[in-house]
Amino acid sequence: MFSRKLKRMIVVLVVLLLVLSVGVIGIFLGFNYVVSQTDRFDTLAAEIKSKELVIDKDTPDAVMVVVDLGDDTAAIAKKLKENGLVDNTLMFTLLSKFNGFDGGYQVGTHFLTRKLSYDEMMYMLCQKPEVITITFPEGMTYTQIKQLLVKKGIKFDESVLDQEMNSPNLFVDYKFVSQVSVSAPRDFILNGYLFPDTYNFDINVSETEIIETFLRNMSTKLPDEYYARAQKIGMTMDQVMVLASIIQSETTNQQDMGFISAVFHNRLNSSDLSLQKLGSCATINFLREKDGLPRVWAATPSDELRDNPYNTYMYPGLPPGPICMPGIDAIYAALYPEPNTNIYYFCATGDGGTVFAATLEQQDANIALYRANWVDQPVTSVTPGAATPTP
Repeated sequence: MFSRKLKRMIVVLVVLLLVLSVGVIGIFLGFNYVVSQTDRFDTLAAEIKSKELVIDKDTPDAVMVVVDLGDDTAAIAKKLKENGLVDNTLMFTLLSKFNGFDGGYQVGTHFLTRKLSYDEMMYMLCQKPEVITITFPEGMTYTQIKQLLVKKGIKFDESVLDQEMNSPNLFVDYKFVSQVSVSAPRDFILNGYLFPDTYNFDINVSETEIIETFLRNMSTKLPDEYYARAQKIGMTMDQVMVLASIIQSETTNQQDMGFISAVFHNRLNSSDLSLQKLGSCATINFLREKDGLPRVWAATPSDELRDNPYNTYMYPGLPPGPICMPGIDAIYAALYPEPNTNIYYFCATGDGGTVFAATLEQQDANIALYRANWVDQPVTSVTPGAATPTP
């Protein structure tokens, strides 16, 4: 018979062998699971890359899931259950941690289907979210920007966006925003600062992020030397942006921009009060657009009598704020007008060009010469104004 001591040793040995066996089996099963998961994900990635598996807003039965900044796995699982994509949030959360997906979910809009397994959903949520690419041409107005955002399918609250455009205190970290003047009645305080360019927007981007996206780009376009130059010519950066917006609305020709800038600078610095009225048809068209009226080549008598501080035929100096979103060429032209010029007038030729004059008599002669070219020519946001400016 075995002694009691020997029996205990045999029991301990059997237990150790059982524990070791379970450990080996667990490692084997775990390794096989990881390999199978890796193979599954590699296959899924290959399908996505080859376009065999594409889930977007147009996919039949696609469900939109928005991962917000700060969402943890539990919050994401809750959203998936609310959309009928998963049945067990705890199981999703545990599998996410076990599979190593925690912390990898991408903020933004994703599209999933109920046919996907839990791990496939996790994989898809770790991919880059769907974005919409939009190009905003130079010279667009704020109204036109909103219209394009809507047309491209961006979901936002227009009233909230308008409110934030009038809340510069939300964006004071940007040097140019902190210098914006709000003393005069202004049509959307941040108008002019949504830099025209090509952007990628999440379909459910917040109103704040829409503005931030434009402003971040604008900050890269205004180096310190521009602020120094503005100070040298006796202007604030905000005044430069106002002038640049008018220049942008008058022409898209880079060379002409420098001369048009010279005309406006000469007028602003003139001792003749009548010349200080810039008389820009671009500002008239800005007001007409707000009233839902078509653009014109030349301001009508009734347009010139509009009692609005943006009417540069009635009020001297710069209007209270920018009238469009100027590009870098217009901003540069506002800062660096063509030097040594004695011009105070310009006139559109009707074919995209501009002619300049030093006297009113020369201006009247140019108008008589080119007026016929304006007839039946479409007037757009990139068409230079006509007989502008006049005293």
